[in-house]
Amino acid sequence: MEKQVGIAAKKAEEQVLEQPRTAQLDASHEPILASFKQQIAQPKRRVFVAGGSHSGYGPLYLREAFNLGKKIAEMDFSLSFGLSGAGIMGAVARGVFHTWVKKKYKGPLPIRAITTTDYLKMVQTHPFIEKIEDVVVSHSLEERKNNLLRSDFILFAPGGLGTLDELVYDCLAMQDGFLPFKPFVFFNVGGYYYHILEYLKEMHAKGFAMSMPFIVVENSFEAGIAFDMLRFYFPTVPTDKDEVQSRVATITYQLPFVIEQKRRRPTMSVRKLLKRLQYALAAGDEKLSEALNEAYLHSEIKRTYGRLRKTGKDTAYASRKLRGLKTGLKRKPK
Repeated sequence: MEKQVGIAAKKAEEQVLEQPRTAQLDASHEPILASFKQQIAQPKRRVFVAGGSHSGYGPLYLREAFNLGKKIAEMDFSLSFGLSGAGIMGAVARGVFHTWVKKKYKGPLPIRAITTTDYLKMVQTHPFIEKIEDVVVSHSLEERKNNLLRSDFILFAPGGLGTLDELVYDCLAMQDGFLPFKPFVFFNVGGYYYHILEYLKEMHAKGFAMSMPFIVVENSFEAGIAFDMLRFYFPTVPTDKDEVQSRVATITYQLPFVIEQKRRRPTMSVRKLLKRLQYALAAGDEKLSEALNEAYLHSEIKRTYGRLRKTGKDTAYASRKLRGLKTGLKRKPK
């Protein structure tokens, strides 16, 4: 299966990359061209990252959070976050700062911290906080959340109860029409969001909640590609929820194929690949359609195996607990 996917994807890639750049445009290509022109003129986009003020166990979470911050800066995005110099949020902000200094970017630091008076008192002694000049102090947590949610995109990194509160608030606000529909990105490092993703799907399947427009990535490399695709497919964020869902569904379906191509050719421009991809699909390229489908199915197979591993761990834990409970029943009181 994997070998066939690779062969099909490689053939499709060669065909897409060989599309003539000077091809004559017909009426069907006008929306693509208009979207591309709009994208070029688009100002800096803002991404809100919700994450923990703690680091979690093991180096993986902090490392990927720092690399995520680097990706945000490399994409020329601005970061909005809840102001913390420690934990996951601090690592993301330091990643943005590191790249901004290293690349010697001009202009103000692209980080906006949005907090409240009480939270500012808790974190202002951290040395990294002094580097952030754009600090917005809200009068309440409600106002703070609303300020953060003015960002173009929302990403949920590993975190605790505060991050979970942000997730629930955002989903509820979008569902009830108090917040325009916006793309979510789950930064599913180490499968961290496995149980929450399953719960969200279960709520929707049982009719208790609407489907949310989320994209799942496993690491900072995939997050960078997802950001590229979001910028391409969302030159502006539409207000119609069905349109947002449709574009997110397109990204979700094409993402595995684009990741494969980017791994093979790291210097490849994701934007150029997507543009040629649109031309090829509009022309009815069946081989490319097959390669896209195979890459998506292969990704889902891999993710399903991951879910089985998680389920196996849950089952093993339940089995150990049952053995312990049964052992306790067998013990005779002294």
